[in-house]
Amino acid sequence: MQIKDSLLDLIGGTPMLKLNSLDTGLCNLYVKMESNNPGGSIKDRVGLSIIQEAETSGALQPGGTIIEATAGNTGIGLALVAALKGYKIILVIPDKMSREKILHLEGLGAEIILTRSDVPEGHPEYYQDVARKLALDTPGSFLANQFGNPANPMAHRTTTAPEIWDQMEGKIDAVVAGVGSGGTLTGLAEFFKSKDPSICMVAADPEGSIVADAILKGEYSYEGGSWLVEGVGEDFIPDVFDTSLMDDAETVTDKEAFEVLQIILKEEGVLGGSSSGTLVAAAAKWCRKQTEPKNVVTFICDTGNKYLSKAFNKSWLHDNNLLELEKFGDLRDLINRRADKGEMITVNTSETLLVAYNRMRASDISQIPVLSDGKLVGVLDEEDLLFTVSKEPGKFSDNVSLHMIDRLDTLQFNASKDELLAILSEGKVAIVYKEETFIGFVTKVDLINFYRNKLN
Repeated sequence: MQIKDSLLDLIGGTPMLKLNSLDTGLCNLYVKMESNNPGGSIKDRVGLSIIQEAETSGALQPGGTIIEATAGNTGIGLALVAALKGYKIILVIPDKMSREKILHLEGLGAEIILTRSDVPEGHPEYYQDVARKLALDTPGSFLANQFGNPANPMAHRTTTAPEIWDQMEGKIDAVVAGVGSGGTLTGLAEFFKSKDPSICMVAADPEGSIVADAILKGEYSYEGGSWLVEGVGEDFIPDVFDTSLMDDAETVTDKEAFEVLQIILKEEGVLGGSSSGTLVAAAAKWCRKQTEPKNVVTFICDTGNKYLSKAFNKSWLHDNNLLELEKFGDLRDLINRRADKGEMITVNTSETLLVAYNRMRASDISQIPVLSDGKLVGVLDEEDLLFTVSKEPGKFSDNVSLHMIDRLDTLQFNASKDELLAILSEGKVAIVYKEETFIGFVTKVDLINFYRNKLN
């Protein structure tokens, strides 16, 4: 095996995998495993290309600062290259970004500026406008501008597309990709159309984005839509995105995208990120519409390791109404984790406060049920824990039973919303039972999520 001198030499050359778990009709569906890049996504190619071109042109000088507005993965690609080449980097990121991505960026030494993800271009907190102003105000800076930089599509025209062509031995009928900056689809299309104009270029677009309308209708208007998948979908058409090279588009809901992620992980072992769910779901949809066999290529464009707290977190999926759950029309619909189904994090009376604290911290919860012989006997919350250990840190070794609340206000599952609000308004968590069986907690946040989801 050849030994590389730099991690940058490992960018590209990713493998191709045939998917077998999805209904693709008469078609064969292949994914290029861009999650295998060292930064975990296809955007490593773009980060390297943009910085190399900026160095060649003189736009980026030694000791300079790279600035970019990014949904995350381009930022990681840029930050990875910047770290290895010794540049400072400042990234302006929408606030829907996964915590894993932000921690990755911070680990690479990037400075992070979070902005709102629900505002259009022209708003003072729109992430690209913030980045542009920052670049104007920062001496010696270089704005990477993935949305208008020709080095973005060039990366895919010169590396990604030729690799696919060779791996598929030229036997390609369609390529499906998403539009964040638009560089991937444009670069791929420029290469593939030069090889065979009949190859169909398909845009995978999240519901709420304007890209599909721009391709299918030739016009679009942004209605303030938002989506939960990261890295794909836009409220404008980026400069590097050439819609004239596109042949078709498929729109995918968040729910469809996240469901596909669960399927390909459980049945194929593929841990893909949220945008990968959009791409694979769109590709499978397109495949099912075909009336003759075709070879279709799409991407696992980044790794799901960056989304464990979201796409693969049942509580997050529940909070965002992305799970297919039975609806009861009572308080059971509000419960995030069901105790009667073994979904709640719990502690036993004989375990210590330190054990309870570690479980609460690891699961990001502020109260934990205390069980004895499988029955609920108390609740420990962070305020009680703080009050106890602040006086005497040695109390961490005490049994939970000595400090839990054991006088519990409970509700039956069919209690009214008014009864629920009465308990929540007292600063308590609602403890819900079905007859004699403890089925879970309802918190203020659970109720807020319920009302928010009714708007969607």
